[in-house]
Amino acid sequence: MDPRLRPYRSVLYIPGSRDRALDKARSLPVDAIIFDLEDAVAADEKENARETLKGALAAGGYGARVKIVRINGLDTEWGRADAEAVRDMDADVVLLPKVNSAADVDALAAITGELPIWAMMETSRGMLNAAEIAAHPLMAGFVMGTNDLAKELQTRFRPDRLPMMTSLGLCLLAAKAEGLIIIDGVYNAFKDAEGLAAECAQGRDMGFDGKTLIHPAQVDVANTAFAPSDDEIELARRQISAFEETEAQGQGVAVVDGKIVENLHVATAREILAKAEAISALQAG
Repeated sequence: MDPRLRPYRSVLYIPGSRDRALDKARSLPVDAIIFDLEDAVAADEKENARETLKGALAAGGYGARVKIVRINGLDTEWGRADAEAVRDMDADVVLLPKVNSAADVDALAAITGELPIWAMMETSRGMLNAAEIAAHPLMAGFVMGTNDLAKELQTRFRPDRLPMMTSLGLCLLAAKAEGLIIIDGVYNAFKDAEGLAAECAQGRDMGFDGKTLIHPAQVDVANTAFAPSDDEIELARRQISAFEETEAQGQGVAVVDGKIVENLHVATAREILAKAEAISALQAG
């Protein structure tokens, strides 16, 4: 599958220390898993968690799900050992928390080599340096750490996330400029499906590729929100058909539902169909 088309609708956090959770994740319909060695693991379990996770990844069974390992920060007593362990794990990506600058990414790359790196974007300085972080040659994705960011910014939580918009926008601009994956932050009220759906819809409208999740109950909502809808697929097909018919007739303008269809609309329509096909391929696999 073309990595640019790979879906990241649902990205679920799983504690790296819990065998039962690691096993259950093998059967969940998620596009990617963040195996967490940081916040989800108590201090006295950090070392055991590395070995537990290494064994689970070696055993396999995660199929086409992207395997992302979030390590502890390199400024902690566990960070370097985590990075060295991930280098030898069957992981697709290493996720670094609280990235403030490209220098932080350099420090991790010096340990993990050519392994693709994702950055947790969750600090004020990280927001201000989003462009330089995104431009790092090993940077492949951003994950918004909205809980930590809200704490640092001293914002209040609002359904419209207005206090977060500057930060979210800066990271979106940086990620899109460099062709990175960018995943929206978590929705804390995991039993509130309606609120989650609204926040997913907002994130999708803004341009996020998917949503980080804290509970399996949130998966179906995110998968639906970040997938092309039946109406979008049908419109995309009609736009492509109308544009191709207009070109064949030597005319310059195609119209669908009273709206002009130009090259840029057709390019977007083709992306929608390609994403829908990629999702179908993942589900079939």
